[in-house]
Amino acid sequence: MANVTFQQNPVTLLGKEVAIGDKAPDFTVLSNDLKPVTLNDSKGKIRLISVVPSLDTGVCSLQTKKFNEEASALGEDVEVLTISVDLPFAQARWVKAEDANNVKTLSDHRDLSFGEAYGVAIKELRLLSRSIFVVDKDDNVTYVEYVNEVTDHPDYEKAIEAVKKLTE
Repeated sequence: MANVTFQQNPVTLLGKEVAIGDKAPDFTVLSNDLKPVTLNDSKGKIRLISVVPSLDTGVCSLQTKKFNEEASALGEDVEVLTISVDLPFAQARWVKAEDANNVKTLSDHRDLSFGEAYGVAIKELRLLSRSIFVVDKDDNVTYVEYVNEVTDHPDYEKAIEAVKKLTE
């Protein structure tokens, strides 16, 4: 398992760590209009899954804005998903305030389905650990980053490069 800290304190991640080459685990999260969303809903697309603890924090907001800016240049075959445990209503407010319409914000607040399937649910905080996953059109995991310190930024360039390799 990834050794992850939150504000330099070790945390326990629930679920199974996902690795490159794995079949992407299925999950059920909620869209901003409270409809269930699964991995299968974006079948046939390349998925960049950006995982953040809460859009109401600086690093999470910046991470989501960064991928929102990059999303339009990645093409129609790519779907950028941001998953957090924020309530869908809070996510919708954030999207509107930031004009972030190139990413889909999805909530794992109900049962941590995504967090446990991808090994990013923080037991002590009931938040998701900052991470990035790239899933190809056939649901294979092609890129994974579990950020060691939850308050740090991910490697944006490596994640974008991993997506671009799949679009060539």
